Order: sequence, then C-alpha cells, then structure tokens
Amino acid sequence: MRGDSRGWRPLGRDGQMTVELAVVTPVVIVVALIVLNLMGFIEACAAFDQAALDCVVAHGVAPAGEQSELGAVQEVASALEGALASFDRCEVEVRAERAAETGQGASFVISPLLTRYVCTLTYHPWPSLLRMPGVSLVAPFSLTHECSFVVDRYRPGVVV
Repeated sequence: MRGDSRGWRPLGRDGQMTVELAVVTPVVIVVALIVLNLMGFIEACAAFDQAALDCVVAHGVAPAGEQSELGAVQEVASALEGALASFDRCEVEVRAERAAETGQGASFVISPLLTRYVCTLTYHPWPSLLRMPGVSLVAPFSLTHECSFVVDRYRPGVVV
C-alpha cells in the first residue's frame, strides 16, 4: 500500500481525467458542429419556404420585361437570391415546367398555361473546407430542400 500523510492514492490513475478529456473533446466538437449546421439548415429552409412562395406569386406569374418562361424563371431566381442574401452558405436554383407535362396518366388540363415552379435550396455545411499543412478536406455532401408551386401565368395571384 502506497500512501503518504495526505491520503491514499491508487497507483496509475494520475492522468485518467486528462485522457478522458482528450477522448471526449473531439466528440463534443463534432456533435456541436452537427447541431449548429442543422439549426442553420432549418432556419434557411423556413426563410426559403416563405420567400419562394412570395417570389413565385410576385414574379413568376407576370414577370417584368419579356413574358416568357425563361424570363420568369430568371426573375424568380434573382428575387429569391436577394431574399436569401443573408444566408451565405446557400445556393438557389429555380426551374419551370408545364404542369400538364408533369402529371401522371391522362388528365384534363383546366388551363394549358399552368406552370410548376420548382425551387431548390442547397445548403453547404460549415466547415466545408478544412486545410492543414499537407491535408485538404472537403465536405462530401450538401443538404437540399425543394418546394414547388403551380401557378397560372395569365391569372395573377392564382396558386393551384
């Protein structure tokens, strides 16, 4: 039995707390980064859902300038990027397709100009790039969120 006047200490347990801290700290950092990125993605999705509907109704139905599908897509995309300018890790993509072409089976089209706008948000997690001397790591994935709205391009304010 080893001991001294200050009390008995077991043999070989002097650095146990240091080792436990060294093992647990990277796990805590990774979990904190996952939670931080998940919260950022949820916040971006909430803002994107509201802005996408507003931009499609405002700019997709009656775009300024040329009244074409391409012009409407560009108007919606630029307005959506402007609305989400505070989210620097996000990319926005907008595409338009005829609603009659995307339906399943034979269906009766109420209006031949029903247009489906599909808005896609791509969120790149942080840190997306980690550089150390001799090592460069890139995040292998990104999170996506998609919403679609069907509008009649010649009846303003009508969302189907």
